[in-house]
Amino acid sequence: MAERRRRLAIIGGVIALEERKKKRVWCKNWYLERNKYSHMYLLKELEVREPGDLYNYLRMDMEAFETLLQLIEPVIERKNTQMRQSVSARERLTATLRYLATGRTYVDMKFSCAISPQLLGKLIPETCRELFKALKNEFLKEREHHRASPQQEYQGFQGNKIGCS
Repeated sequence: MAERRRRLAIIGGVIALEERKKKRVWCKNWYLERNKYSHMYLLKELEVREPGDLYNYLRMDMEAFETLLQLIEPVIERKNTQMRQSVSARERLTATLRYLATGRTYVDMKFSCAISPQLLGKLIPETCRELFKALKNEFLKEREHHRASPQQEYQGFQGNKIGCS
């Protein structure tokens, strides 16, 4: 009986060691082959053959897309490393525009972009921030506010009393 327990303990220890040795997958293989599986090839094809469909996909024509890309590319472009190829500025902007156009979840978008939901959760807000910074001066004009003095505000308040004598 003691010998059987000892053997079971040894077998359990070996199994535990084997499970520890299993390496976690750092990145899914199909993410590593983003160029092969993402929507970027489709967009190139649409640009050449079906500009109307490209407009529908991005919700803008290619000229507007290129203009936006030129404005923010220096800020959102990342360098490739020995570990992996970075997501290009073009891919970042395309994913962001598609997210804004559709409202799809990051988990759903991972299949068309071939970018992990975690990375989409970082790059989409970052790209939106940079778009805002690049476009705010041209499209958002500050209004001039004529602030009333405290006395004028108080007088206005006193004059707006209803039913008071």
